Amino acid sequence: MFVSPAYAQAAGGTGGFDYMSILPLVLIFVVFYFLLIRPQQKKQKAHREMIGAVKRGDNVLTSGGLYGRVTKVIDDTRLQVEIADNVRVHVSRAMIADVLYKTEPVKETRDRKNDNDDKKNTAPEPGSGGGGKE
Repeated sequence: MFVSPAYAQAAGGTGGFDYMSILPLVLIFVVFYFLLIRPQQKKQKAHREMIGAVKRGDNVLTSGGLYGRVTKVIDDTRLQVEIADNVRVHVSRAMIADVLYKTEPVKETRDRKNDNDDKKNTAPEPGSGGGGKE
C-alpha cells in the first residue's frame, strides 16, 4: 500500500549540550540591552539628576501638563509651584516632567531693599527726565 510505517531514529550524536542552540538567544539579549535597556537607564538617570537639581525660581512642566515656577522647596520630595498669580500648589518632585529653564533665585539683601525704598520715596529732580513733559 501507500502508507509506510514510521520508525524512531537513533540519536546521531553523543547527546551532549549544544552551545550553538543558545547562541541566538544570547545575541537577541545583547541587541535588546544596547538598543533598549541601556538608553532607557541613561534617560532615567538624567531625569533623576534633573529633578534633584530643581531649585527656587526654575520654570517647570509637571506630568499633568501644568507650567509653573518653583516658589519654594518644601523638602526632598515636595515643591511649591506657582501656576498663576497667587495660585500656588504643592507638587511631588517625581511629578516634574521637565525643567524648562533655570533661573538664579533672587536673594534680596537688606541693603538692596533699603535702596529700593529710598528710590520710591524721593521725587525726581527737575530736568532729570523724571517722566514729565519738557
